[in-house]
Amino acid sequence: MGRFHRHDDGTIHEHSHDEIGHDHSHSDHDHDHHDHDHHDHDHHEPLLSQDESRAELIGDHAGYETGFERIDVLERIFDENDRAAADNRAKLDAAGVIAVNLMSSPGAGKTTLLAKTLAALQGRVRCGIIEGDIETSIDADRLRGQGAQISLLNTGDGFGGECHLDAPMVAHALSGLDLDSLDLLLIENVGNLVCPAEFDVGAHRRAMIASVPEGEDKPLKYPVMFRSVDAVVVNKVDLLAYLDFDMGLFLANIKAVNPEATVILLSAKTGEGVDRWLDWVTQPVPVSV
Repeated sequence: MGRFHRHDDGTIHEHSHDEIGHDHSHSDHDHDHHDHDHHDHDHHEPLLSQDESRAELIGDHAGYETGFERIDVLERIFDENDRAAADNRAKLDAAGVIAVNLMSSPGAGKTTLLAKTLAALQGRVRCGIIEGDIETSIDADRLRGQGAQISLLNTGDGFGGECHLDAPMVAHALSGLDLDSLDLLLIENVGNLVCPAEFDVGAHRRAMIASVPEGEDKPLKYPVMFRSVDAVVVNKVDLLAYLDFDMGLFLANIKAVNPEATVILLSAKTGEGVDRWLDWVTQPVPVSV
């Protein structure tokens, strides 16, 4: 049995490990492993039959007999999440609040960009922040004092240390905000290029930050994330002069995965290009007819 992935139409599809080229050697992984129930990353050793060698089972979960049970659990998790996401969106719509789910790998610059955003919009747009982190209030504390309501979500405190935010978590955080006094809600998701892409939290738009030091190959390595967003923010362009980074190749890789995505080049540190981000993040949500 391989890794499960939910497609845009809601179907859950299983990839065999041979199909996706998965290797359980930890030295090759580009992301940190976390304990989370919704992934098929059970590393317990299966029993070997007489004609099975250990080598044949490396990267292959065929020895497990729980495939259908896992699919059923995943379907229930996603169904419950989607219902909660719809409820979140309805609450936001009723209050006239635009919500943006902001995702990235750790260290790409989400909090720095949010600090710039709050400073620029203070007195013009009433902002709220849902700050998602596994532990600590470090990022939330950085954003305080700039006129925004802030609701902190530590996923390690009662949520099992999840490496993403889901809709029930965001519903919990919404209860700590006065939505009627907000215009814009920015949801800073947990730093991760995998799990957050698969969970609708009830936002109207999705954006991700991809920083220049991460390299040009990330859209190809993490296509689910890049495909799931409405905008890709390319951060830390102030470092281009110091890095061997091919911007043309990176933009081509984004287009290959998500040709419809808005691409915004900026430096959250210097402020270069931030105006275009502000225009995008504050644009009205189209009204469904």
